[in-house]
Amino acid sequence: MAEMARVGSGASPEVGVFGEGDAILGGEELPGRRREATRWAPVEAALNRMSKWLVAGCFAVAAIWKHDAEIMWALLGAVANSLLSHILKKILNHERPAPALRSDPGMPSSHAQSLFYAATILVLSLFYWLGTNYLTMVLGPVTLAMASYLSWLRVSQHLHTLNQVMVGAVVGSAFGALWCALWHSLVQEAYASSLLVQTVVILGSAVFCVAFVIYIIRHWFKDE
Repeated sequence: MAEMARVGSGASPEVGVFGEGDAILGGEELPGRRREATRWAPVEAALNRMSKWLVAGCFAVAAIWKHDAEIMWALLGAVANSLLSHILKKILNHERPAPALRSDPGMPSSHAQSLFYAATILVLSLFYWLGTNYLTMVLGPVTLAMASYLSWLRVSQHLHTLNQVMVGAVVGSAFGALWCALWHSLVQEAYASSLLVQTVVILGSAVFCVAFVIYIIRHWFKDE
């Protein structure tokens, strides 16, 4: 009789807890969200691994396509931006969110800094070459949105905190804008009129690019 009364009253603890959890957490939507997150996790991990190769590949394609002093200056800036990120990491010595994954400091995010340096250079160059029109008004925000998404992946993969990524984005954007402004306001004219400046830019770009390729071989392939 006691068992029948318990069944009739619906006082099963398991049923009560499950029903309350559904009401509070929205149990019908949670499994779908989990499946969606699980389905996208390998894709986001792959995109995160590819982001550094994407930036390097874009610069390589630009160098082959344009092969002039301006792109050499941009390549030189990319290497200088990477060195700046390395120096800031040593100075700030800020721990990553999951030290077991990476042991080096995480502030600022070198990925975010490189992505936003490249994005800033590209956007400013588009406006300089094409002016303000529908194409640049579309490509500019799209480029920055892609850089933001690829940088956010560093947070979703637990390789950086949000602050580390934001600092990297700010530093990369500021350095890209400064580097672009230096070219148009000072270096471009000096390059056209001075053999010494031409030699410094060409040899400096070549040396830094070779050093960067060596760095890629020694570190990026090892990380893969």
